[in-house]
Amino acid sequence: MNNEKLKPKTLDEIRQNVILNLKYIYDPEIPVNIYDLGLIYDIQFKIENNYTFCSIRMTLTSPGCPVADQILSEVHFYTIGIAEIDEVDIDLVFDPPWDSSHVSQEGRDILELEGTIIPQY
Repeated sequence: MNNEKLKPKTLDEIRQNVILNLKYIYDPEIPVNIYDLGLIYDIQFKIENNYTFCSIRMTLTSPGCPVADQILSEVHFYTIGIAEIDEVDIDLVFDPPWDSSHVSQEGRDILELEGTIIPQY
């Protein structure tokens, strides 16, 4: 039996799994995942009695986003699906407001390939 698979993951490894899963979520109008779009501001963990809470602080491209409920639902689904996470809390904030300066280099490359001009901050 491979004992490596029984080894609990570190919080950094769990965070990387959260990030990988969040990269499956897209705003239907933008060809960049929500993580590279810069919508995820913070990912925190709290462990109590072997119970892992994950808190995600995030925003949307606009307070009036018509698919806000869908995106939030997907963030919860893709995060709670990680075996080491027992509970997910999503804090939707609009301060600081999102702008294109939050987009990662990978996201910028995709947008530029799509013909989007991104202002430099």
